[in-house]
Amino acid sequence: MASRGDEPRASGGRGTSGGRGGHSAARARVALLLLLGAVLAPLMAAGLRSVPWALFGSAGLALAAIGVWWALAHSGVVRVAGALLSVATPVAVLALYATAGLLGPALLSLGLLVLAVIAARWTLAPAPTTGEQVAAAPHHPWVLVNRRSGGGKADRFALVDKARNAGCRVHVLDRDQDVTTLARQAVADGADLLGVAGGDGTQALVADVAARHHVPFAVIPAGTRNHFALDLGLDRDDPVAALEALTGGVELRVDLGYAADRVFVNNASFGTYASVVDDPAYRGAKTRTILRNLPGLLTGEAAPALRMTADGRRITGLQAVLVGNNSYGRAIDVAHPARRERLDTGLLGVVCVRVGSTAEAARLASRPRSGGLVRLSAGEVTVETDTATMPVGIDGEHVVLPCPVVCRSAPRALRVRVPRHRPGTPKPRGTAADWPRVTRLALGRPPLRLEETPASPPCADGRAGTHDDTADGDDGKGR
Repeated sequence: MASRGDEPRASGGRGTSGGRGGHSAARARVALLLLLGAVLAPLMAAGLRSVPWALFGSAGLALAAIGVWWALAHSGVVRVAGALLSVATPVAVLALYATAGLLGPALLSLGLLVLAVIAARWTLAPAPTTGEQVAAAPHHPWVLVNRRSGGGKADRFALVDKARNAGCRVHVLDRDQDVTTLARQAVADGADLLGVAGGDGTQALVADVAARHHVPFAVIPAGTRNHFALDLGLDRDDPVAALEALTGGVELRVDLGYAADRVFVNNASFGTYASVVDDPAYRGAKTRTILRNLPGLLTGEAAPALRMTADGRRITGLQAVLVGNNSYGRAIDVAHPARRERLDTGLLGVVCVRVGSTAEAARLASRPRSGGLVRLSAGEVTVETDTATMPVGIDGEHVVLPCPVVCRSAPRALRVRVPRHRPGTPKPRGTAADWPRVTRLALGRPPLRLEETPASPPCADGRAGTHDDTADGDDGKGR
């Protein structure tokens, strides 16, 4: 990478409010009115007798959370009981509400609350990614193709032939070849664009080389998940469409993340998940492996005890820490995973989990801000334990790094070429519903801003990342 003075700067800091002026204030007022309606609806329908029923509903939510905790942290009969409790409790609460004639007001209040949260998040939505520029076609594009990624996805779409027809020099990855060495040699041979048809791990390695040599990079989603391609707006089911970037398209500036000297385009995970992916059975049976390992990792002797420091803020007693290359939104469900609305803020998105008992699980359900789940953004994050080394999941693959592990963002370090039209470009959905900020906007006062922290360079010694693996099981040597 270039010297610190030559590094690209973050374009958006922590992200700014999507609404501007009167529009922002109007949205904030709508959010507050919906929130007020959610509170008043049961009171207007049932008077003061709705208050104990609201407390009853909160208790039911906590009981359901206890059931989820038992299902995750235990095995055998306790796990079965927890699964039943997590399902039966909401059903029982709704049935009792119906018996008391409060089901309608309760559902109305819940609907208004959901709309209020959506309006609040829309009010605080970050500005969209900026800096998209029309790009001239490269003269000597080079593409690395991993035929083993995605169960042979590259062959199914004939990507080798189609890339060659687009004028690219194509290298098909062999099992024992080193991706970083291949990419560096391609640049030495005159390549003015580096592309990868493969999984996230291989893409990260080549992206690191592209960033350090200031050449553009193209993503061709030929892996199983390709979360980086998803957040760039690419259609993961149509990798051929991504080939437009090899002959033109537009160029974006996005960030890269580093855990020590390991590059990542998605995230680095510490603690529970990092330990699970070390199990050899994880690749073939992910859900079964996670459920088998979780009890020991959450409550047993193998439970990790992590400490995390993010821009001076220190949190201890953590079971899991996820450090993202920019912040992830909240997942809707398994079919709609959490996505990053921006890839150019120059900040790492951090999610910390600290739930070590049934009581803490119940408290987290009733009070989401109780400390069991912490989300924040930071320019630098340090994760440590009392051991000399720790397992880390780098873009979904298991590696072992010496403690402590310092994670940094390289802001806008990567020039990414993408097609002009990308059907999956994420729409700004906002951050968590920060009601104090919404209230200030509704009153016409600017929201309080946190001080921006300059992002750090990827590595203190300027070394390139030399190894990374992908969630598809495809690493730098094509294993």
